[in-house]
Amino acid sequence: MAARAIVTGGAGFIGSHVVDALLAGGSEVTVFDDLSSGEARRVNPRARLVELDVVDRAGLQAAFEEARPEVVYHLAAQASVVVSVENPRRDCEVNVVGTLNVVDLASARGVPVVFTSTGGALYGDDAPRPTPEGRIPAPLSPYGASKWAGEAYVNTWSLSSGVPHAVCRLGNVYGPRQSPHGEAGVVAIFSHRLHVGEAPTLYGHGRPTRDYVYVQDVVRALLAASGRRGTYNIATGHAADVLSVWEGLRRAAGSELEPQFADLRPGELQDSCLDPSLAEREFGWRAEVELEDGLRMTYQALVEEFA
Repeated sequence: MAARAIVTGGAGFIGSHVVDALLAGGSEVTVFDDLSSGEARRVNPRARLVELDVVDRAGLQAAFEEARPEVVYHLAAQASVVVSVENPRRDCEVNVVGTLNVVDLASARGVPVVFTSTGGALYGDDAPRPTPEGRIPAPLSPYGASKWAGEAYVNTWSLSSGVPHAVCRLGNVYGPRQSPHGEAGVVAIFSHRLHVGEAPTLYGHGRPTRDYVYVQDVVRALLAASGRRGTYNIATGHAADVLSVWEGLRRAAGSELEPQFADLRPGELQDSCLDPSLAEREFGWRAEVELEDGLRMTYQALVEEFA
């Protein structure tokens, strides 16, 4: 349904795809992004881009008043586990204070928020797999802790205001436009290394498992969650190890490049797999793209971007 929408972090990997989907559905879209990791070129020219840090409460309030949103998709975040360990205060400012700013301003206007949280970094290594939403979080990193705190504000403001805010705990999202820079996004990192012929490092010696979910599947879930109150895992329910992801991308590239191996870094999980059955029961969502197909499509799209 067409509406005036705000997408925070809309110049980023997932956010830019959300913007495109909203525009395709006839919505009027305003993007808030400080461009610290997002790129202005990712933003569809039919959307309005406001360069803004969600920690800036006064600036955010003025931008809200101008945009007059009917729905908010809050994707702006400090999303690096390693950075969160190195600078937990900044991680907290963006993921907790920034989220409080967004949900407070939205709630005051009666506007629903869809908040993107994390699945793997939240539940910890001892969680049953696939992990249901009812599992008490046990994050291993400041990033996981800050996302959990952000969730608490979203849920509390939803209960106190009566506005239906949704929390979407994402698996390991991959797809076109994902950045190969930094430690997050192994699919993009591996794709870039294959493209330039440089061996990547497989941390945890290729054994850690993750629940890899294609970005277009995630976008469908976020749009479907709008106007609902609850916490939902958005993932496939199936785990794949890092070595299998590398091999899938290597097949897509037709390469024989061999990787290097190293131990896991501080704060990183050994295994993660999420149970997405609640989202399917409540709003009919399930992941549709198989990993092998998604890796092939992603590699082909990223190679065009790298060129």
